[in-house]
Amino acid sequence: MADERYSLDCGERGGMLEVRNVTVGYGDVTVLWDVSMECPPGSVIALLGPNGAGKTTLLRTISGLLKPAEGQVLLGGEDVTGMRMYHMARRGVCLIPEGRGIFPSLTLRENLNLFSPKGRARVKETFDKAAASFPILGSRMNQTAGSLSGGEQQMLAIVRAYISNPKLVLVDEASMGLAPLVVDGLFQFLEQVAKDGTSLVIVEQYVTRALALADSVYLLNHGRIAFSGSSDELSGEEIFERYLGVEL
Repeated sequence: MADERYSLDCGERGGMLEVRNVTVGYGDVTVLWDVSMECPPGSVIALLGPNGAGKTTLLRTISGLLKPAEGQVLLGGEDVTGMRMYHMARRGVCLIPEGRGIFPSLTLRENLNLFSPKGRARVKETFDKAAASFPILGSRMNQTAGSLSGGEQQMLAIVRAYISNPKLVLVDEASMGLAPLVVDGLFQFLEQVAKDGTSLVIVEQYVTRALALADSVYLLNHGRIAFSGSSDELSGEEIFERYLGVEL
C-alpha cells in the first residue's frame, strides 16, 4: 500500500498544485482522511474507487467548492485553501461535474458565451472550437440546452475543457448514463485535451477506459488512498478484487 502523503504537482503550465494531507467532510460527517495525490506535468490521473469513497468530494475540494477541515491546497506556491471556485477557475482549474453542469433554459450558444473569453473574436473562436470538437453541436447553437439529448448535453459540458484553455481539468463521471458510441467520442476528446498539454484528473466508472487513458492511478476506498502507481501496474480486475475486495 502506498504512503498517503503526496503532492499534486500539475506542472509548469499551471504551476504547482499541491493537495496536502486533506481531511474533508460535510457537517459532522468526515468523507476524506489525510488524502493527497501527485500529478506530473501534462499527465492524466485516474481517480477510481467505489461509490461513496470520496472521489467527488476530492474534486470539489481541489476546485474550491469545499473547504477542507484540515490540510492545504496550494497553487503555484500560493495557499488557495478555501478559495472560491471562480477564483480557482481564473487560475486555470476547470471542474466538469457529474450531472452535466449546464444551464438547461439557455441556448447552446448562450451556454458557450458564459465560458468564452472576452472579445468578439474570442467568442467566435469558442463556437468554432465547439463545432470542431463535436460537429453535432454546430447545428444546435440556437437550441435550448435542456432539449438536447443526454450525450449532447455532456458534449456541451465537457467542451468547456477546451474553450476556456484551462491548465487542469477535473472530470467527474463524464460517461454516466451515456451510450457507448457517445462515450467513445468523449474519451477521444479527453485524449486530445491531454495531448495538448492539459493535466487531467478523471473520475470514471469505466475502469478499463480510464486506465487506458491515464498515466497513473489512485484508488480511494473509505476516504483514504488504498493504492497509487502507474496505470500499467493494474488491470481492472485487480483494482476491484485485490484493493477493493469486490469479485467480478
